[in-house]
Amino acid sequence: MTDTTSYVTEDRRAGPLIDYDVMSPRCPSRTVLRHVVNRWSPLVVMALHDGPLRFSDLRCRVGGVTPKVLTQTLRSMERDGLLERTETSGVPPRVDYGLTPLGATLRGPMTTLRTWAQDHADQVLAAREAYDAAGAP
Repeated sequence: MTDTTSYVTEDRRAGPLIDYDVMSPRCPSRTVLRHVVNRWSPLVVMALHDGPLRFSDLRCRVGGVTPKVLTQTLRSMERDGLLERTETSGVPPRVDYGLTPLGATLRGPMTTLRTWAQDHADQVLAAREAYDAAGAP
């Protein structure tokens, strides 16, 4: 698909057909990809892999994230339909975050990515060190 191709075509029987191409700079699927692989969303998906968590528990599982950034990430993921926020009344009120069925579809790809990163970290760090030592631009 090229930049000039429309992403929506019509089929009179089935309605609009959408053909996304993430490699095209104008394709709306790029924003989906950007949200899914930003710095914190993959870690939130992995933290929620086994079920819903409260904000404070989620923040502990996703080490290094500030409350403000975690809140922004959760809101963005909720907007994209990847997680749901459930409030339970009480004193104090309880708020849990859990993956939606759509968000749960990210468990497999994120687990694969996590495994790859953990399995290849030594190689990547060695390559980085060799690159820096060679004085590359």
